[in-house]
Amino acid sequence: MSVNSAGLISTDELARRMGAPGLRIFDGTTYLRPRPEGGYTAESGRANHDKGHIPGAAYLDLGAELSDQRSKLRFTLPPLDTLAKTFAAKGIGHGTFVVLYSHASPVWASRLWWMLRAVGFDDAAILDGGLDKWKAEGRPLSTAPSTYPPATLALRARPEVFVGKEQIEDAIGKPHTLTLNALSHDQHKGTGGVVYGRPGRIAGSSCVPAASLFGPDKALKPIAELRAAFESVGAAPDKRVMVYCGGGIAATLDAFVLTAILGHKNVTVYDNSMQEWSNDPSLPMETG
Repeated sequence: MSVNSAGLISTDELARRMGAPGLRIFDGTTYLRPRPEGGYTAESGRANHDKGHIPGAAYLDLGAELSDQRSKLRFTLPPLDTLAKTFAAKGIGHGTFVVLYSHASPVWASRLWWMLRAVGFDDAAILDGGLDKWKAEGRPLSTAPSTYPPATLALRARPEVFVGKEQIEDAIGKPHTLTLNALSHDQHKGTGGVVYGRPGRIAGSSCVPAASLFGPDKALKPIAELRAAFESVGAAPDKRVMVYCGGGIAATLDAFVLTAILGHKNVTVYDNSMQEWSNDPSLPMETG
């Protein structure tokens, strides 16, 4: 059974809807380049966007435009009222239907989808397979710059869809809460991959890597496989699931699948994730 959800749009469906008056398409790609000393360098995807994007798509620069510039950590969520104003200025608002996509990995699109959820905007879908699938199918690309007129977006804040380190620490050992790592199994065990500080995982957490949720074509795996992946770690619908990763990006793909595809009602993302947690020696970690 393939994935069918209001939060997901196929390349066929987007192609059919092209030119619809309220349609707003955004490329949210960022590239992470691993650094030899640990962590990543974040690179805007704008240059690649300018070389060829889905026709009509505008570019959203997560690092430069949609992150809190006062934070020492990367990609920190800005205040929700500020975020709503930024989205509105980009053309997202009442009467629009937003399609988000990214290149190489869907986690950038899911981060934007989750941020829109935080400000209370729900008329948004992720392009299943993103730019990779669109290009593989031989669909048209454009190099023409694209922007949208500003829109009106009233803030209906859902602050609970993001949490900080205090709530994560408080949840350790609680029976009705599952803390979930969206990084690789090697990073989870502390045996390999990029390290943000101390290696390993938040004490007591389980692991469903974001990269295991989609196939080589970058489209999400069939719903039965997605459900099985989360059931295998005890992510039951009646539990509060708190997802983390390195910097709050990959975690949003787990959160998106749980919420938009599998119907979970109580999912949240640890915004600053391991870039904060693993560098605070007072916070408990495990390896192995």
